[in-house]
Amino acid sequence: MDRTLAADLARLPDLLDATRRAAADALATLDERAVVPDIPKPAGPEPLPEQGCGTETALAAFRARWEPRLSASAGPRYFGFVTGGATPAALAGDWLTAAHDQNSNSSMDGAGQDLERETVGWLRELFGLCDAHTGTFVSGATMSNTTGLAIAREWLGERLGVSPADDGAGALGPVRVLSGAPHSSIAKALSVLGLGRNSLVRVPTLPGREAVDPAALDRALADTPGPAVVVANAGTVNTVDFDDLTAIAALRPRHDFWLHTDAAFGAFAALSPDHAHLAAGLDASDSLCVDLHKWLNVPYDSAVQFTRRRDLQARVFQNSAAYLGPLGEHPDLVHLTPENSHRLRALAAWFTLRAYGRQGHREIVERDIACARALGAALAEDPAFTLLAPVRLNVVCFTLADNPDPARLTALREAAAAEVFVTPTVHEGTAGLRAAFSNWRTTQADVDRAARALRAAAREIA
Repeated sequence: MDRTLAADLARLPDLLDATRRAAADALATLDERAVVPDIPKPAGPEPLPEQGCGTETALAAFRARWEPRLSASAGPRYFGFVTGGATPAALAGDWLTAAHDQNSNSSMDGAGQDLERETVGWLRELFGLCDAHTGTFVSGATMSNTTGLAIAREWLGERLGVSPADDGAGALGPVRVLSGAPHSSIAKALSVLGLGRNSLVRVPTLPGREAVDPAALDRALADTPGPAVVVANAGTVNTVDFDDLTAIAALRPRHDFWLHTDAAFGAFAALSPDHAHLAAGLDASDSLCVDLHKWLNVPYDSAVQFTRRRDLQARVFQNSAAYLGPLGEHPDLVHLTPENSHRLRALAAWFTLRAYGRQGHREIVERDIACARALGAALAEDPAFTLLAPVRLNVVCFTLADNPDPARLTALREAAAAEVFVTPTVHEGTAGLRAAFSNWRTTQADVDRAARALRAAAREIA
């Protein structure tokens, strides 16, 4: 064994303790650190060392060279994208995931698959889905949407008497995928799956909304020859608008379509009694995307994909090799996603659900919603800002009241970046910014700090 490696093995408990201290120091300073540090990049990459320096020296080098430049994305005022943090239990679970280093795709290797299935069952219950839905962990919402649409592609083949998994996507002929305000990952998934970005057909949305117009969808389906795929939204990125899933499902007696619902973070509305109506009808989906490193607050990367047609899922992703488990009635996870191997992603989710239960995660969701509304109210009262949409759940979509061009919004965002991080967007042709609340640490005090920082930044660029 390499001498440096052998020395690290002999000192492993001490090295883990040093790592624990470094992690604790980083987490303890989240409130004080700049959300996005303004630190120059290094001049260039360092050369690969010929001889290793050991973990202790590598840890010191990381803390000196890279840690100061990392954003406080785990902290309470990182409102970019839809980024959660990691609850204490989820962090513990993720650390143990690395320590045990399981490939949970095979039933020949211990309890990994059983733990994942138990966790999926808890999530199914959390979101109000029936037992007909089976689920599998994947890396994120993009992979969840891709997996769901791959199953939809096979369903189209079933309807047409072909198998795209065997014969290729070309066997389907022209395909239409209908959606009102699809997330960008939908077009990406269609490209990957060979259906093509041009198969995505935008259906008119309700006036002033990002929710699809059910009557327009009805007409579009009537104009679609043969079976189709409908991609519904349970929480759009810009304004957290929800399609009427019940109304969409009611179109099935007249039209033949697969219903895929992108509920990456909107599914968590089901946890709040005051907002659960927004997610009504999720169970009607044929496939469903939920991103867990958003509002479940588990570390990247983690998402879950649900479907009612596991048989079609296995037909798409089955992997034939002597060392892999059989398909059978309960196929190994290796037969259900594009990955032949993945880490035990479910463990972090299992930990946080076991530690805090439905009630603890409901509190996180409801507090984030309250914080989003508070920021929205604060900005609406300031003449420097204009809300681009009502705060429906956990996203505040806003812009400058005077001359909201992208350059001024970039200047605003950068001027406030030490205190609060938001991301740019365009809503109904107007450039704006988004503040998305999904972190378990965020409180009203953080809202106050964020509002002050945004107001100060608006005065600065004025």
